[in-house]
Amino acid sequence: MKEINVTGQKRTDLGKKASKQLRKEGLIPCNLYGEAQENGKPVAMAFTSAMTELRKIVYTPHIYVINLTIDGESHTAILKEMQFHPVTDALLHVDFLEVNDKKPITIGIPVNLVGLAQGVRDGGRMNLSIRKINVTAPYQVIPEHLDIDVTKMRIGKSIKVGQLNFEGLQMATSKDVVVCSIKMTRSANVSAVTSTGEDDEEAAAE
Repeated sequence: MKEINVTGQKRTDLGKKASKQLRKEGLIPCNLYGEAQENGKPVAMAFTSAMTELRKIVYTPHIYVINLTIDGESHTAILKEMQFHPVTDALLHVDFLEVNDKKPITIGIPVNLVGLAQGVRDGGRMNLSIRKINVTAPYQVIPEHLDIDVTKMRIGKSIKVGQLNFEGLQMATSKDVVVCSIKMTRSANVSAVTSTGEDDEEAAAE
């Protein structure tokens, strides 16, 4: 995965009123979840980061390893969860998950279809059912995207998660989930009927 730098500052006032004021100032409330636990639940480090800092990791299809610096302390993290306003779609809150070299993580990786499918050449339509597949692995071996070769796919065929295999990655999405499929279109159906009709005429002429 690509790396990106984000800075932040610890916060102690965790109330809703304080969070609202922070957003007015262009700061977004954040949490960093690491190894620490209390009563069996993860303990979060509360901090803020400027919207200008977060924009580069929020509004992008890419996934990143985030070099997070909070009051001078360095942490390696990934984006865990984001909350947006239901009406304005403004960013309200961000959760980060601290990662290390030893513990595997589960994260959604973007799907990248490679090649022009035979079924598309024949007039069918490629349908991408899911844009990300969840995988589990140490963060160092997780790729930026999952390349899936669709060159040999024909109309009516699909690829499921269970058919995929990537070295070093364990699939966390259910194996029965359809990743992509090729549907018959009206033009492809007409073409097939026309072709069959021509074949019938040629057979009758013989």
